[in-house]
Amino acid sequence: MSEHFLICPACGAKNRVPATRLQQGPQCGKCKTALLPAGPLTLDGPRLERLLAHETLPLVVDFWAPWCGPCKMMAPVFEAAAGELQGRLRLAKLDTEAHPQAAARFGIRSIPTLIVFSGGKELARQSGALPAGQLRQWLAQFY
Repeated sequence: MSEHFLICPACGAKNRVPATRLQQGPQCGKCKTALLPAGPLTLDGPRLERLLAHETLPLVVDFWAPWCGPCKMMAPVFEAAAGELQGRLRLAKLDTEAHPQAAARFGIRSIPTLIVFSGGKELARQSGALPAGQLRQWLAQFY
């Protein structure tokens, strides 16, 4: 794909970014915020739906909860992966405790659960915490 559409994490504007510029820190044309921050995005149900409807970069969502021990153990691994894969995948987190409707929509039965979306469709799902090496290996098939 020669260009991607990215939703600004700050203002929600839809931005067209040439694929060659994804690694160069693109900014929102409207508010000048970084379109691909180094860490994962924080999502709620409506933001997730907007990303699924308009983004063309593969999206990896970590469905988690603040009380979940494995989720807490995996959080720094997921954070590091977001920085390493910036421009190749968009990583995001959705708190299932705060947004149970979004979790129900995707049939989340255990946490943490990672879902990879592309073009608004689910490509793959992984339940349970993964160590850094396994997470990188699993995600490598999507970029």
